Amino acid sequence: MTGSTNLGRALHAWRDRTKPAEVGLPDEGGRHAPGLRGEELAQLTGLSVDYIVQLEQGRATNPSPQVLSALARALRLTAAEREHLFVLAGQAVPGPGQISDHVPAGVQRLLDRLTGTPLSVYDAAWNLITWNRLWALLFGDPPAARGFARNTVWWSFVEPPAGYPQAVSRETGHRTAFVSDLRAASARYPKDAGLATLIDELHTRSGDFTALWDSGVVGVHEPLTKTVRHAGVGELTLDCDILAALGADLRIMAFSVAEGSETAERLRLLEVVGVQP
Repeated sequence: MTGSTNLGRALHAWRDRTKPAEVGLPDEGGRHAPGLRGEELAQLTGLSVDYIVQLEQGRATNPSPQVLSALARALRLTAAEREHLFVLAGQAVPGPGQISDHVPAGVQRLLDRLTGTPLSVYDAAWNLITWNRLWALLFGDPPAARGFARNTVWWSFVEPPAGYPQAVSRETGHRTAFVSDLRAASARYPKDAGLATLIDELHTRSGDFTALWDSGVVGVHEPLTKTVRHAGVGELTLDCDILAALGADLRIMAFSVAEGSETAERLRLLEVVGVQP
């Protein structure tokens, strides 16, 4: 039996055991098989239905680490199962000296329950890993995962995504905290080539980053209030807090509003109307 066949069987088995309610999807009944449908897994991962079919039938080989990570998150795999997924796909399992983009199933379940709060999740280098629907409705879909296009520190110091609402704070304290985070991450993950490249490029492209890095200054993320001007529902003022999933070394950025406020009403409206052209 080939490795791609083993991978396909494992993916199919994991999909069969995953109940729609566990991943925030409605269970409308009338299912011919247990677990998620192929189109539901495609929706959760951002992959095409055809590619999911190819993977499960063993016709797609060498899926990228990014694809495997998306599958592991969608199927709520444990750390051991995620490692097995990488082995089956013939990809190197991220080592202890490298940053992980794994979102533990328990953390993901908590995120799934906070549907009324715009949320985004980042790894130790501030690379965007995943986000919920309301976050995408508020800020728009993130750029394609190329280079540093999904890195929040890059957005802050070098270049925010085209068309991205200017809600990312450029206050000195917030940027200092980003630099402190990367300095600490480089000590924890000395073998992570992606992190080293990010830091080198930030030094090259941003004098502000270099000045803060060389100063040795230490900063922490304080609660912020951010204003987003949305084309569909108008101006929203939200509190921004950064939470940590310590065991997984993840950062969760949560945007909340006071109940009964004008922004709360606009946020509810956004959930209803969705993204308007």
